[in-house]
Amino acid sequence: MVISVLSESVLDNTDVVSAFMILLLIIFIGVVSDMIGIAVAAAEERPFHAMAADKVDGAKFAIKLLKNAGAVSSFCNDVIGDICGIVSGVAGATIILKLPSTFISTAILTIVLTGFVASLTVGGKALGKSVAIYQSQLIVYKTAKVLDFINKKFGLDLIPNTNGKK
Repeated sequence: MVISVLSESVLDNTDVVSAFMILLLIIFIGVVSDMIGIAVAAAEERPFHAMAADKVDGAKFAIKLLKNAGAVSSFCNDVIGDICGIVSGVAGATIILKLPSTFISTAILTIVLTGFVASLTVGGKALGKSVAIYQSQLIVYKTAKVLDFINKKFGLDLIPNTNGKK
């Protein structure tokens, strides 16, 4: 609800081109999130233990991601991915309402933009899943480096240690 309200308020106060760019960003976030979820589910933990022993930045976060693969995958694929899908539909509707319907009817604009959003989302996720499976180690490592940076810069640990506790 918060993401929907934020995106709707931002989209209401922007021009059509900016709203379209925001729509593309929302779709991109959904695709990347889906890639991370698949990569975490497909990656192996062993190379990251070797990296952690060599004190490579992000290796410990990669291990934490992989130890929590089920939760991370569910969050990335189901929560973020689905929210982005829903919000992109709302963003598309907002863009349609902003467009003047003097040249083309609103029904045709709706069909075209819905098809465009769906094809980018479905196609992007299909391509992203394939990449995530074959490049899972790299994607997990890059994600872990971002999380490590956030932790070091802001003191925010997005995947806290549970030490075996639920």
